[in-house]
Amino acid sequence: MTALNRLLASWTNDLREALKASPVARGLVRQVRLRTGQPKWEGLARDPAWMETVARAAGSDRRVLVATSMGGYIGGSRMESLLAAALTVRGAAVDVLLCDRLLPACQLCTQDWYPDEAAFAEGGPSSLHCRACYFPGLAMYRRLGVAVRSYGEHLTPDERREAARIAASVPYDEIRDFKLDGLAVGEHAVAGALRFYARATLETQQHAERVVRRYLEAALLTTFAMQALLSAKRYDVAVFHHGIYVPQGLVGEVARRSGVRVVNWHTAYRKKSFIFSHGDTYHHTLMTEPTSTWEDLPWTRETETALLDYLKSRWKGSNDWITFHRQPQFELDEIAKEIGVDFSKPCIGMLTNVMWDAQLHYPANAFPSMLDWTLETIAYFATRPDLQLLIRVHPAEITGRIPSLQPIVDEIRKVFPTLPPNVFVIPPESRISTYVAMLKCDSVLIYGTKTGVELTSLGIPVLVAGEAWIRGKGITLDATSREDYFRLLEGLPLGRPLDEERVRRARKYAYHFFFRRMIPIELTRVTGGEPGFEFPIGSQDDLAVGRDTGLDTICDGILRGTEFVHRAEFAAEKGLEAGACPS
Repeated sequence: MTALNRLLASWTNDLREALKASPVARGLVRQVRLRTGQPKWEGLARDPAWMETVARAAGSDRRVLVATSMGGYIGGSRMESLLAAALTVRGAAVDVLLCDRLLPACQLCTQDWYPDEAAFAEGGPSSLHCRACYFPGLAMYRRLGVAVRSYGEHLTPDERREAARIAASVPYDEIRDFKLDGLAVGEHAVAGALRFYARATLETQQHAERVVRRYLEAALLTTFAMQALLSAKRYDVAVFHHGIYVPQGLVGEVARRSGVRVVNWHTAYRKKSFIFSHGDTYHHTLMTEPTSTWEDLPWTRETETALLDYLKSRWKGSNDWITFHRQPQFELDEIAKEIGVDFSKPCIGMLTNVMWDAQLHYPANAFPSMLDWTLETIAYFATRPDLQLLIRVHPAEITGRIPSLQPIVDEIRKVFPTLPPNVFVIPPESRISTYVAMLKCDSVLIYGTKTGVELTSLGIPVLVAGEAWIRGKGITLDATSREDYFRLLEGLPLGRPLDEERVRRARKYAYHFFFRRMIPIELTRVTGGEPGFEFPIGSQDDLAVGRDTGLDTICDGILRGTEFVHRAEFAAEKGLEAGACPS
């Protein structure tokens, strides 16, 4: 029997590997996942009053477009169907927008789905993928009772031909900057292609041009469809996830141009919490948010304790949806031994982020890209033997949902086969705690990581070269140009932590960032697997005003334009669990 068991195990492994290698088999497995992942809304289906509520709301003059577009994005389906239901309960007429298998590329297309780049460049998303995306989403929203609009019903044959013509004719090196009537069509198309490749640059990709042109055509089709929809239907506000890539970036571009308010959302970092923003993706709005939103926040022992307890929990990620650190190493002696750095000498930290993620234009960036920043910083420190540079590569390069296919360590090796003796790299797979290592540094250089929010709260000076959200808050040293950045580097080491007043300001912003902008929805049930949450609704009473403070804050923001800010300080003052909603 032992020999037979070994043989069966061998066959099972062979079958598993064959399934992984087969695009058809992989597509079938994921089709099942997409179909079974849709919310069932059984509680509302059993509630006899629900369809009456839907019928009453349909005649409302408050009109909301839930522009989810991709029915197969399960996180989007779960949140946006919840919003559709909650807004309906509050008397708004809700329409849902879905892509009906029309786009030649979209955010759901990644190399994980399509490892054969040439096949995707030639044929685009598979029929299996598109069917698994559209039909389950359509069935779910129809079961919910809301009206569903599709891309295809708002596109003429001439517009489809025009999208194909433009996508084929724009010179390849001009696509990123290409605009259609002032709309940044090309920027979102290129961002979508970078996401497909999980890379920040495409120069070495054999079929990159055809893939980019696919995304450009999809961006144009989205633009034409949205223009037609908003000409035919009146909406007060459009709600949808991300706000970048294809198609969401173009949905936002057209809505803003048409005078329709835009609300974007994304899962936040803390469990059971979500971040919403007015007008644009949070990648942009968190950088431009007025400091008056948080700088006068009453600061108490309770709020400070809640913040510091949470920041400490982030070392292991125990209170977050996702942790990128697997069994982190906290022992300083072991850390120094692993990487060879001497913490008794001046050390400057440097934190990278995933290169391909959210590749948008930020005018304040001191460098064209994070890679340029990294390479030029290493070259500078080669001239500063009095300092050590400790580079921590973001663990999400390998542990994120879409692992990077352009590791920054490889890019560094191309330019520096041998690193300067005072430059040390902690690779993404290392168990070294980012926090322990950075807290031993004189100061830390960042480009776009949120870790600057945490480090400044702990007294570590931070120098910002890119689009980090801590920029412009009166807390960090912000480089506005390449020359300005190197001028700031000349002033290192600083030789002192942030002063007490600056730390207090940093902690106020961190509290605002993690506890107020990240809105908890107590209805949320944390689950295993993707997307990590669901909303078990028993009846429409669970969605009523006053049942969930976080959901009320979100719906008020959508319907009335009020701030997407959770007043968590009230809970802290009452000694409630961090992030809880006051009764």
